[in-house]
Amino acid sequence: MSIHTQRLFPNTVAGVLEALEITFGKGIYADKVVERILRQNKKWGSRDRSFVAEHTYEMVRWWALLWAILDQEPSTKRKDLQKLFGVYWMWRGGILPDWPKFDAIRDLDVAARMETIDSVTTKESYAPWFSAVAEEQLGPEKWSRIAAAMNIPNTVNLRINTLKASVEQVTESLKDHGISLYEHPAYKGAYYIEGRPRLNHIPSFQEGWFEVQDAGSQSIAPYLQPKPGSTVIDACAGAGGKTLHLGMLMNNQGRLIAMDIEGRKLGELLKRTQRSGLDIVETKAWEEPGVLESLKDTADYLLLDVPCSGTGVIKREPDTKWKLEPEHLERLKGVQQEIISSYSTMVKPQGTMVYATCSILPQENERQVQRFLESHPEFELVEDQSVEPSTYNDGFYMARLKRNA
Repeated sequence: MSIHTQRLFPNTVAGVLEALEITFGKGIYADKVVERILRQNKKWGSRDRSFVAEHTYEMVRWWALLWAILDQEPSTKRKDLQKLFGVYWMWRGGILPDWPKFDAIRDLDVAARMETIDSVTTKESYAPWFSAVAEEQLGPEKWSRIAAAMNIPNTVNLRINTLKASVEQVTESLKDHGISLYEHPAYKGAYYIEGRPRLNHIPSFQEGWFEVQDAGSQSIAPYLQPKPGSTVIDACAGAGGKTLHLGMLMNNQGRLIAMDIEGRKLGELLKRTQRSGLDIVETKAWEEPGVLESLKDTADYLLLDVPCSGTGVIKREPDTKWKLEPEHLERLKGVQQEIISSYSTMVKPQGTMVYATCSILPQENERQVQRFLESHPEFELVEDQSVEPSTYNDGFYMARLKRNA
């Protein structure tokens, strides 16, 4: 339904306002807040639930711009948030109902206010400190392009598990549920669907025919170029999206070790591997004593998808614009240096390592690789690539290195 014809209802608008109060007032990520509010309002239908989720995320995304249009300092007071919602609704092209709470901003000329805003920081709605860092590291033109791209909500991207199904089979299975599958315009082998339909109840998903994975992220496992029968380590596996992709590329042959600093995540990963049909995956938690020493010089291929600022995935996590702080970047730089330096000992001589992040910032990407190479002459950079956020994908960086001795 077009926002121009959409009616507003007090209960769902209040749901959005409550979500904003909590996410900005208590520093909790919006997805967790929305999930809790939806759980507490079981009588809401699917349209109500979609309304609260969509407009909460969009107001988080455009937080700085909306306050600039209102010409007021950000606040989490309910009366101020009511005005802000009215501004947001008019900015989106909606018509305000005759509610007294909107009287204070009803005559605001949103278009005229927009004409007074010319900085990328405010127009694209970013924290000033972060915009300054990004502009300094990327240059004004590139930052302006990326800043705009990261405000386009991401499509749902799928990866077909060719160990179990063909593209044609997945296409037909989704069509049975009224979902159309499209080839990704930029990444060969990746696909996307329109909207955000529920997928976990679809039999082909439950049987492991496909996985939800960003198209940019799908380019990382192939970049490692793992061969069937080899020993591959995914050292920062998390929930295992790239582990599953690596296993598929290995044709379920060889040894695939998935590791994470949080051992609890590995249980979920194992469930996903069983669904996908992989039986070559081992899991190891970093808290296990002596785990790094036991794997020294064992990996033909090592993937280090390191903890990072998440600035490349702002499209789907707009909270990052406001939750990330300068000190977080400094701490992450140290973590990344420690990981690439110590974990690289797992690579065999003549083995391959890929360092990857979901960050747009060179200080987490090229500069980290260069620093590593300066102190580890046994490695050489084969190639690296930055994946800019675009309409259909998040932003990533990846560097492929070879150990020569």
